[in-house]
Amino acid sequence: MDEAEIKTFLDLQAEVVGKGICGKCGGCISFCSAGGLNALQLDANGFPHYADEDKCLKCGICYLICPLTKDLDAEVREKFGWRPPIGLYQTITSARTTENAILAVATDGGVVTSLLVYMLDRHLIQGAIVSRKATTFSRQPVIATTREELISAAGTQLSGTPHLEELGEQYTTYSPTISAVKSLVGRRLHGVALVGTPCQINTVRKMQCLSILPADVISHTIGLFCMENFSFDALASEKLERDLTIRLEDIAKLNVKEDLVITLRNGTTVHVPFEELDDVARPACLACTQFANDYADISVGGLGSPDGYTTTLIRTEKGRQVYSEALRQGYIEERTFSDSAELRSEKTKMLAKVVAFARRKHERGEARLRELGVAGGAGGE
Repeated sequence: MDEAEIKTFLDLQAEVVGKGICGKCGGCISFCSAGGLNALQLDANGFPHYADEDKCLKCGICYLICPLTKDLDAEVREKFGWRPPIGLYQTITSARTTENAILAVATDGGVVTSLLVYMLDRHLIQGAIVSRKATTFSRQPVIATTREELISAAGTQLSGTPHLEELGEQYTTYSPTISAVKSLVGRRLHGVALVGTPCQINTVRKMQCLSILPADVISHTIGLFCMENFSFDALASEKLERDLTIRLEDIAKLNVKEDLVITLRNGTTVHVPFEELDDVARPACLACTQFANDYADISVGGLGSPDGYTTTLIRTEKGRQVYSEALRQGYIEERTFSDSAELRSEKTKMLAKVVAFARRKHERGEARLRELGVAGGAGGE
């Protein structure tokens, strides 16, 4: 590629930041080739900008690894055998953890935590990048290296007595996991699992295609089904409370299935269609076209499974080996059915729901990108 053809941070600013679809993942800042020179930094709102343009090496790495650009899409798809509509997968199943301590705090069936614990116990990994509660209404990335740390980060259980001022200027359910990848440098960890949203897994796969360190340390990926994350300020939260006729401080647990499932502290469950949440959905999520985490080794979510179980898409051979051994050694158990006909029927229903949501998000994302004058999007069909 000629130097004139290389897209740089200026292009990233114009095509992503300037269009209002930057996801604030921090990848461009964390992996800037001129990082030691402090060419880029985040502004007060969490968006990247030039700290000193003269220090920029114009290498284009920041542009290439952004989940909202598409220059590396074809390479990533080829490397991971992507095929429509939800990427490569070997099988779909519904499972749950066998450990009560994990099930008690899990969002769905606790499969993610149990798979991580299995890999840690068997020394397949030395740690995992996961999200844990920072305050009652926010999460932050952390590198967990013990069973206890993994369990403490499980689920989205909210506890304590929250106050609106705890939200600060902005409340977001999004955890910038990619920023934790940079911290792997110097940790001397030789194998790390990453749990992330589709955009985060996509960024890591792009980094691996480019052999950007320390992406090689990420040995296993578990991808979360993701329709959207939310971000809103104090004024928007007040409107949300009025629309839903609930108080944020009464929320005990959040979950995503066919809609957003809010469990209150008194045990009441409130179902909210995604269409009613567009005002508080992160702009980057509305422009994202991938739901089923197509490039992960294993993709998981609550959609398609009954309460207490996790729908699990086993995609790669590496993912199959981890899942099958965790199942064989009793870390997880699969949902049982009366006969093979019921098993086939339920698997077909699960897959149909995942495909339907994937197409729904893809169409929504493409429509949003067209509105913004952006040609195509990363991931998806």
